[in-house]
Amino acid sequence: MVGAAGIRAKRVVHLVFALKRAWYRLRYRRLTLGRDVEIRGRIRLRRGVRVSIGDRSRLNKLVRFAGPGEVRVGADCLLNATWIGTWTSVTVGDRCLLSDCELLDNDFHNLPPGERHAPPGPATRAPIVLEDNVWIGAHALVLKGVRVGRNSVVGAATVVRADVPPGVVVVGNPQQTVKKFHD
Repeated sequence: MVGAAGIRAKRVVHLVFALKRAWYRLRYRRLTLGRDVEIRGRIRLRRGVRVSIGDRSRLNKLVRFAGPGEVRVGADCLLNATWIGTWTSVTVGDRCLLSDCELLDNDFHNLPPGERHAPPGPATRAPIVLEDNVWIGAHALVLKGVRVGRNSVVGAATVVRADVPPGVVVVGNPQQTVKKFHD
């Protein structure tokens, strides 16, 4: 049974999270926060990015979003010191865990030597999709045009350059499937 002091403490915690949500909504007009989002660290939005965070998601440490694109994070997610750079879109499904990782839907520069200093063209970007219940490990890098299938795990320090099927664990650079989950 929770005593009166425990109930008061719980109310104070809810109030603190409500105040942080209100402050970030005022600070960033392009940020949409769902019900009961817990901002335990800080959020930083840059370069016009539009961000939507689903209900009951938690953001720890410094979570950064940059670029002119759009980021949609589902419900019940955890973003821990994550950096998302988007020129198109990054979609994160429900119940995903994103450790200290980077998701980049663009190359930031053109690949051909003569075009590297020109503004990035359409070939430099493609959307990223993380389906439901995906776990991205610390220091992993998910690159443009990738879809990570539902219930999959991307191991720490993995570079994801190609689609990941549902229900597997991938590790390494280049990524390799090392485990398949059986339903």
